[in-house]
Amino acid sequence: MSALLETIARIRREVCELHAELTRYDLVVWTAGNVSGRIPGYDLMVIKPSGVSYDDLTPETMVVTDLYGTPVSGTSTGGNGTIVEWGNPALTPSSDTAAHAYVYRNMPDVGGVVHTHSTYATAWAARGEEIPCVLTMMGDEFGGPIPVGPFALIGDDSIGQGIVETLKNSNSPAVLMQNHGPFTIGKDARSAVKAAVMCEEVARTVHVSRQLGEPLAIDPAQIESLYDRYQNVYGR
Repeated sequence: MSALLETIARIRREVCELHAELTRYDLVVWTAGNVSGRIPGYDLMVIKPSGVSYDDLTPETMVVTDLYGTPVSGTSTGGNGTIVEWGNPALTPSSDTAAHAYVYRNMPDVGGVVHTHSTYATAWAARGEEIPCVLTMMGDEFGGPIPVGPFALIGDDSIGQGIVETLKNSNSPAVLMQNHGPFTIGKDARSAVKAAVMCEEVARTVHVSRQLGEPLAIDPAQIESLYDRYQNVYGR
């Protein structure tokens, strides 16, 4: 099997499996939400099909598109002479595909994108309010507040433009798109899923904290120190 086919098969499998993490952490309901992954070395990505139940997802149902969101597919002969099919022209890619594709085109270091409507993060998005960095966990993972992106409708790459514009000068791998919900990015799809899980956790914790009183701010120099330690030292 060619290197391209092996890579497509691996990313389709990883993206499929990572959708189970969204349901595991209660970040999605019904068929909402999606994970995508860039196919390294090629102008291609893999994303969840539109309107398919999470219980019915398999690696074969993951849709392969170019970086403009157009589905691509093909068949090739594997190393043992078997015919290998890649892509799935029978399924429509997620309605958020244009946003994901725009991110990949304009942020070459991003290898994974996730979108959810997780309850607490989306509640902050509905208010158009950034989540302040008042937790060491936020300093570690986000390096500051989780910013709010502009209101935009699904249908073209307007959401993607808002994501890129908001995150290009931010340490945060998460953005709260106003009146919509969180999008997260990462070096790969797993990192983007982790950011989505952490985004919802801190959104919930800071919300609860504000019910008790005003959260205490963390000095920006301390946030910078937390972020540097976690990103460059922790776990290595």
